[in-house]
Amino acid sequence: MSNSVFFEFRFWLLVAFSLVLPVAIYVVLLVTRSISRPAVLAFGVVLVLMAGVDVYLLQTLKSLAHASPSLADDALFNTELSIALYVLPAVFGGIGVNLISHVLLRHLAEAEERFDREHTDE
Repeated sequence: MSNSVFFEFRFWLLVAFSLVLPVAIYVVLLVTRSISRPAVLAFGVVLVLMAGVDVYLLQTLKSLAHASPSLADDALFNTELSIALYVLPAVFGGIGVNLISHVLLRHLAEAEERFDREHTDE
C-alpha cells in the first residue's frame, strides 16, 4: 500500500470524473449550436453515471485514507471537509436528471399534441 491515497489510481479517476470529464461535456454543450434529443439524453445519462462513479470513488478513497498513515489524506477524506467533496456529484447528478427530464417532458408534450390532433375528428 502506498503512503497516501493521492498516489492511488482511484484518486486520479476521481479527479477525471469530477473535473476533467464534466468540463469537457460543458465545453461541447457550449460550443454546439444545435443538438439532438438523443444527444441531450446521452449527456444527461453520462452526468448521472459520473455522479455515481464519483460517490463510489469517494467512499473507496475514504476507506483507503482511513487505513493509510498519511495525515493529509485523512484531513481531506475523513473529516467534515469530505462532505464538500460530495457537492460536485450532487450537482452533476442533478443536472443530469434535469436534462433527462427535459427530454422526456418534451417528448410527452409532443405525443399529447399528436394524440389530440389525431383524435379531434371523432
